[in-house]
Parts: sequence; C-alpha cells; structure tokens
Amino acid sequence: MLYNLLSPLAQDSIFFNVFRYITFRSFGAILTALMICFIIGPRVIRWLKSKQKEGQPIRSDGPEGHLLTKKGTPTMGGILILISLIISTLLWADLNNGFVWVILFVALTFGAIGFVDDYLKLTKRNSKGLRSRYKFLGQLVAAALATLFIWLLSPDHIQGQFALPFFKDFALDLGLFMIPVGIIVVVGASNAVNLTDGLDGLAIVPTMITAGCFALIAYLVGRIDFAAYLQIPYIPGSGELAVIGGALVGASLGFLWFNAPPAMVFMGDTGSLSMGGILGTISVIIKHEIVLAIVGGIFVIETLSVMIQVVSYKLTGKRVFRMAPLHHHFEKKGWAEPTIVIRFWIIAAILALIGLSTLKLR
Repeated sequence: MLYNLLSPLAQDSIFFNVFRYITFRSFGAILTALMICFIIGPRVIRWLKSKQKEGQPIRSDGPEGHLLTKKGTPTMGGILILISLIISTLLWADLNNGFVWVILFVALTFGAIGFVDDYLKLTKRNSKGLRSRYKFLGQLVAAALATLFIWLLSPDHIQGQFALPFFKDFALDLGLFMIPVGIIVVVGASNAVNLTDGLDGLAIVPTMITAGCFALIAYLVGRIDFAAYLQIPYIPGSGELAVIGGALVGASLGFLWFNAPPAMVFMGDTGSLSMGGILGTISVIIKHEIVLAIVGGIFVIETLSVMIQVVSYKLTGKRVFRMAPLHHHFEKKGWAEPTIVIRFWIIAAILALIGLSTLKLR
C-alpha cells in the first residue's frame, strides 16, 4: 500500500524514492510485523486463554513430561503470526503484483484449515481434530488454485521448468506436469512444518531462517542482473516476495518472544500449516523447490522420520524410533527439551548455509 501510494511522489520529492526499493520495504516489513506481534501479542494470548480454559489437548501417548509442562497452554497462536504477516505485507508490498495475492491467498486458506483443525481439537478435547482426508483435500484444492495462478502469472518460457541446483543453464521441462509438482511441494511443505511443531520454539526458528533465505533468493531471482550473474532463472515480479519473506521473518521473531521455552502460547495448525504453505508457494514461484528441501532440511528430516516409522511398523511390526516425529525420539532418550530445540536450530542454520551455497556453486 505504501509503495502504491508514495512511490509515485518520488518525482516531486527524492525522499519518497526509498519506497521504490525492495530492500527498504523488506526491512520495513520485518520491523512492522515484529512490532505488531509485540503490541498485540499479550492481548491475543489473554483472549485465547479466556476461550481455552484447559489449553491445547496433550497427546496421551506422547512424552510423559508434556502432560505436566504443557497442560493449560493455549493454542491457535498462529493467529498472531497471520495478523502480523498480512498487515505488514499489505503495508509494504506492491499490491499490483499478482504473486503477492497468491501468497496471501495461501496464507489465509491454509490458516483457515488449520484454524478449523485447532478448533475441533479444543471442542472435542482430543488431539485428532479435523479428519485427515478433509484436511488434505482442503490443502489440495487451495494448493491447486495457487499453483494454477502461479502458472498464469509466470513468463511462458519458464512455466513448466523445474530448476536443478548446482547445474548451469539446465532445467527439466515438465510442461503441464509442473502444476501437480507444485501442488505436492506446497502441500508437502505445509505438512512438514506442521509435523515439526512439537516443542517450544522448535518450528518457528527454522521457519524464520528459511523465510530469510528465500527472501534473499526471491530478491535475486527478481533482478535480471543478479539472476544472469548467478545463472538462475529470472522471474519478473518475483522480487516482491522478498517483502513477504521479510514480513514472515518479523512475525516469526515476534512470535518466538512468546513461544520461547516455556511457551506462553502454541502456534497450532493455524500457524504451522499456513507458514509451511507460504514457504512452499514462494519456492514454486521462484523455481527453487529443491533448494527449499535443503534450506528447510529440518522439516524434511522430521517428515521422513514419520514416514520411516509408519512403513517399518506396517511391514515388520517394529519401530525404528522410540517415537516419531524425530524430536520426540530424543525426548524419549532423555534429552532435555531446550537441548533438542537449540541443536535443531543449529542444524537448520547449517542447512541454510548449504542451501544458499547452491546459488554460486554451479
């Protein structure tokens, strides 16, 4: 909004020229989302507590300590993230950019699916919530619409391309098959973040790191000079996603203030599904789907641990891990929660550096 209103004034005053710079507006989005979180966070948490007398239902088959340490903590804290993200994006992004509206659509639809899931968990007082088939169907429909719009908004020559890191001037031309691939990426990223959200602060920091990395990549992909130098796809208009990435970084940092151990609020599916969906959608727009799997490797590892556990149990009747996702395995082994969380953060930072290295190692 500020870009659309103030950048035309640059011809009359040089001061307003700063609103034309994506870098300036990205930092503005970070600070705005952060301040909104700080300002409304306590009010949102008090409201959630007033509506959720017993807090989020705790899994009876989970780590024993959760029944003592996490009982009574309210969920649906993702509302705080979404409010901060959306307001900040609307303030700082170019609202004439179609990619911006695709991301906002994903944020709202996936957030709504997560909200329904959280609401059912609270009202039914169990950890199951919305039936998996309905949740998955809703994600598929939303991801399909988003991917279709991305296809229509992208330049013709790159619509069906699937870029591979580490290779110069080489991409797989998948044609229309790129649409189902995009759907898989968006839905997969959404559920991967959701599976990782199991300990205080565990999911929010890797999300913040991944959002920061993809804000940078989106900026580079949206600049024809940088894209040519790095030999990555140039996608007009995609640089504006750096503003949304910045807003997600600020919202995540603000939410961490309240989600740091011991958490005052859980993000719930309202937050995890929407944030994962946003990251997946950005990766599809800028043609860095594989890089998302590297930078967001923590989410991939957590998802694989669940898949391995399920397959192993069904085929052999034995479990590979003491409990899945992986962070619960380490809890069962006696690791302290802060130890698990901080070590996962360190791994997330390392994976982010590896993912960013793909921009140059070609």
